[in-house]
Amino acid sequence: MNRIPKALSSQDMPGLKISHTDPGIASAIVHRLLFHLFQAPAHKEIVIVCIGTDRSTGDCLGPLVGTSLSKLRSSIFHLYGTLEDPVHAVNLKDTLEEIYSRHHDPYVIGIDACLGQSSSVGCIQVAAGPLRPGAGVNKELPPVGDIHLTGIVNVGGFMEYFVLQNTRLSLVVRMADIISNGLSAALTEWHKRSTLLAVQEQ
Repeated sequence: MNRIPKALSSQDMPGLKISHTDPGIASAIVHRLLFHLFQAPAHKEIVIVCIGTDRSTGDCLGPLVGTSLSKLRSSIFHLYGTLEDPVHAVNLKDTLEEIYSRHHDPYVIGIDACLGQSSSVGCIQVAAGPLRPGAGVNKELPPVGDIHLTGIVNVGGFMEYFVLQNTRLSLVVRMADIISNGLSAALTEWHKRSTLLAVQEQ
């Protein structure tokens, strides 16, 4: 007897991990983000938190994404973390408190750089659940996000601060462009479809 497969929830969906050089990366990121966004209640405000600092080449992925998104001046989402006004280890806790005081029960998307195996450098990941900022450099920081995107910018496991400082800026910029473009496209499509569904239900 055939059984109808149960629809996957956001938590059941395995994380996406794809190289920034993969020809299908743009489509893969947009489709995975749309899957997660449509799992969230329609009334929730979208908040994007881009974590990192412009003082470290490897760790500036988040602020680069934030700066790119800030140029859109979009009303679809609220943005925290840019090159001009970064969210980092020192102010992360205060920023999260500000977010949850300003926005009632928001849907948070966390963005950060991370370190990984040499075979994974240059990969972008999209996954359900919060990211753990600072884990790669042995810092205890609050978790961020209902979902998260991370870019593996260099190899982890040894002298992490030094590794982050000596990461190729060109790689980080390319990955930041892919992430910001994917987020922009997915959020625009999500907003368009959500608005249409709301009109149809009236």
